Amino acid sequence: GGGYQRPRPRRSPPPRTCPPGTCRPAARPPGPRSPLWLTQVAQPKKKKKVDVKKEQAQKERMKKKIRKLEKAAPEMIPIEDFLTPLKFSDSTSLPPLSLEETERRVLLLKKWCLFKQNQDKVEKAAIQALVEAQQEALRELRLESEELYQAAIRRDPGLFPFQREGPDYTPPLPGYDPPEGKCVDITKVYTQ
Repeated sequence: GGGYQRPRPRRSPPPRTCPPGTCRPAARPPGPRSPLWLTQVAQPKKKKKVDVKKEQAQKERMKKKIRKLEKAAPEMIPIEDFLTPLKFSDSTSLPPLSLEETERRVLLLKKWCLFKQNQDKVEKAAIQALVEAQQEALRELRLESEELYQAAIRRDPGLFPFQREGPDYTPPLPGYDPPEGKCVDITKVYTQ
């Protein structure tokens, strides 16, 4: 039944006669009220029977494998990512550059960097001047006429000619079984 059951009162453990951790509780035969940990502590584990001949044969097999591995030189597995294909390799090695040529190239690179930096500054300043002039013109136009200002800031669809066709709906063919793709595994397998 699903009726109410009164909880059982807890019994206090028996008083200890020795300091904690130095003695074991007395072993009781397992019964319905004995705790599980008591039965595990009280019964010693059975030792496995060791077959001496089997163990000796296993050791011999391991020694034989070790000797075989020591005899054979380890096969080196090539790392193909590090190998440069012949078409990219430089067949003619260039002579080392002289100190003067190295300095000349460093100075040339510095001058080129300075030139590109100045060119970038000039371009940015020109763009900034154009944007400021455009904003000033729009402010003046708004003071003249709000209608002209709205027409000026409206987007022009013909400014950049852009045409596109959307995806066409193609219904599936009845009874068509699409072929599965083929995959050829070319992974090299190396065995030691």
